[in-house]
Amino acid sequence: MLFNQKLGLKEQLHQRGVSRRDFLRFCGVMAGTLALPHTFVPTIAKAMEKAAQDAAKRTPVIWLEFQDCAGCTESFLRAQGPTAGDVLLDVISLDYHETVMSASGHLAEEAKKLTTDAGGHLVIVEGSIPLKDDGIYCTIGGQTALQIIKESTENAIAVISVGTCASFGGLPKASPNLTDAVGVMGLQEKGLIRDDIPILNMSGCPVNVVNVTAAIVHFLTFGVLPNVDEHGRPLFAYGALIHDNCERRGHFDSGDFVKMWGDEGHRLGWCLYEMGCKGPVTYMNCPTVRWNGGTSWPVGAGHGCIGCAQPDFWDIAPMYETIKIQDAAPPSTYPSVGGAPEQPADSTSVAATAAVAGAIVGAAGAMAVARAGQSSTEE
Repeated sequence: MLFNQKLGLKEQLHQRGVSRRDFLRFCGVMAGTLALPHTFVPTIAKAMEKAAQDAAKRTPVIWLEFQDCAGCTESFLRAQGPTAGDVLLDVISLDYHETVMSASGHLAEEAKKLTTDAGGHLVIVEGSIPLKDDGIYCTIGGQTALQIIKESTENAIAVISVGTCASFGGLPKASPNLTDAVGVMGLQEKGLIRDDIPILNMSGCPVNVVNVTAAIVHFLTFGVLPNVDEHGRPLFAYGALIHDNCERRGHFDSGDFVKMWGDEGHRLGWCLYEMGCKGPVTYMNCPTVRWNGGTSWPVGAGHGCIGCAQPDFWDIAPMYETIKIQDAAPPSTYPSVGGAPEQPADSTSVAATAAVAGAIVGAAGAMAVARAGQSSTEE
């Protein structure tokens, strides 16, 4: 549905059955996903409404697809409550997207060229870019993916790489990488695109639509992309290990592990670490944001995390191979995994742990005494 410039965002959404309450709930979800206080909900709502007031001034977006399976597009189109089409597509101008646009052929390419020549647009990239043999392994409209992304980013204000393929090369880059595939940031490192254009990596196979929507909402609200980690990923979505927020973490700490698919532990929801779960080394907010409208996620459904949000995840370790997790917790706190408990590397760690524990207990005791004295004085 085209945006009616005579109607505000509220009226436009109302015509499609989206109430003001639904819209504010959407803003609340965005604030929560961005790790912002609830007090930012009105700020986000005002920014969204302002962005939708003048269709001519909405941020133009070019969505490019290269070596991909369109999984990230499918994820984006399946957003729920309200949908991406209900809200986000009314506050941005999606000028080019091969999968969803009505135009095709020369008309589609002309629409893209008009936007890229004018500049001031946001580029969303899905899929990796092949470099071997001058990039002939991915061509669209007679141009290679490399040529297209060069032209599309020349006057752009920022790039959002959605999915692990666009972020780090993903599956096409996996060994033996027959097409010399790279992610968008890999192009920048090689000097093949502008070195000053901001790039936001939103990995995952596919990317979670809630995170993409939140990143765009952050940009519309604050005028900048969110803060990122060492891999260029937004901290609000990739700032914590899956292992730290996993609903099966209690079973990990208790030493309750699934030994075989379908065994009693599997049926009871025990930890999937011994089945090759990569949650202890993967950074993403899957346990909290989840999938399918927030109803479930892979580990919750009974399959271990495959680490798809991490760079080169396909080559790091086989899917069902148990990984080492020295960085997840002090070795002395590891539960027994298929044998005797792991021992600390040296006695220093035990002494340090005891000292810290003693300090905590001592501080707690002092606070209790102080509170007791205060209570007695008040009485």
